[in-house]
Amino acid sequence: MSPVLSARPLFISLGLVWLIAFWLSLALGPVHLPLVDIFKAMLQLLGLSAGGERADQAVLILGQIRLPRALLGLSVGAMLALSGVAMQGLFRNPLADPGLVGVSSGAALGAAATIVGGELVSGISPLLEPYLLSISAFLGGLAVTWMVYRLGRRDGRTHVATMLLAGIALTALAGAVIGLFTYVADDGALRSLTFWNLGSLNGASYARLWPLLLVTLAVTFWLPRRARALNALLLGESEARHLGFDVERLKRELVFCTALSVGAAVAAAGMIGFVGLVVPHLVRLLVGPDHRLLLPASALAGGSLLLLADLLARLMLAPAELPIGIVTALLGAPFFLYLLLRRPH
Repeated sequence: MSPVLSARPLFISLGLVWLIAFWLSLALGPVHLPLVDIFKAMLQLLGLSAGGERADQAVLILGQIRLPRALLGLSVGAMLALSGVAMQGLFRNPLADPGLVGVSSGAALGAAATIVGGELVSGISPLLEPYLLSISAFLGGLAVTWMVYRLGRRDGRTHVATMLLAGIALTALAGAVIGLFTYVADDGALRSLTFWNLGSLNGASYARLWPLLLVTLAVTFWLPRRARALNALLLGESEARHLGFDVERLKRELVFCTALSVGAAVAAAGMIGFVGLVVPHLVRLLVGPDHRLLLPASALAGGSLLLLADLLARLMLAPAELPIGIVTALLGAPFFLYLLLRRPH
């Protein structure tokens, strides 16, 4: 696959789209903020200028609502896109998705257990209570991914095909248990569970944001360092071994990295589909299969796409707000069908 754009024009374009998406996310909403007001409010948030009545209003809107929401969207989009690149490299299939290793279904199961069985943990410490849903989703994703990985291990080697089948089976099992929780839930828990499964950046706060930012920094630092190994893996496992790469270690690291990043993203924003599938494939069409370019470009594109999808979710039915998972599915499903139709039979 030959790239459509060279590296410099691609990253300049993606950087501009990223900045525009970030600016629109800060500017648009029930109260529209001009660029000048955003700039002054950001200076005031940094303690570099004094405020007036108008500036104080902009500071309140940006500091408490839009800035944490925008940062959350950028982090979640980047994590989902990078995880998609990792899984497509691991399975050597451009149609692979981070959910193949069960992390999304495991996170959904952990969240469902907490939402429906909330009264069972009513005595938890008040310090942990605001984080309980996120912690449960994160641990659920890690647990199911670990089970998928263990089921894929045979004779000291990780068999990708077995992992894929185990992921499908455990995803179906987790879906059945979630269905059971849905059946026994009362009206309040059912509504919470439904909206959580559709995903949203609503209610973003710095308390929810900082753990995800730590994971984002770690993953965006680590994955590009494995770009050459991922390039070698595209040739096949035996070829990658002959080139001097530890393939088994790479598989473990990719699975762990995907579980960590997707688990953190789902814990922070709920279930958001198709980003990990659409973004890496679309970027690959532009830049080619070289992971040295594909990984950072996908991180930029994933953050931009999720911010623009969140903008549509906020504005399409204003003052009501669509769950962002609906918007990404509406955008991603037709694109996925297009990819299937254009593949050679």
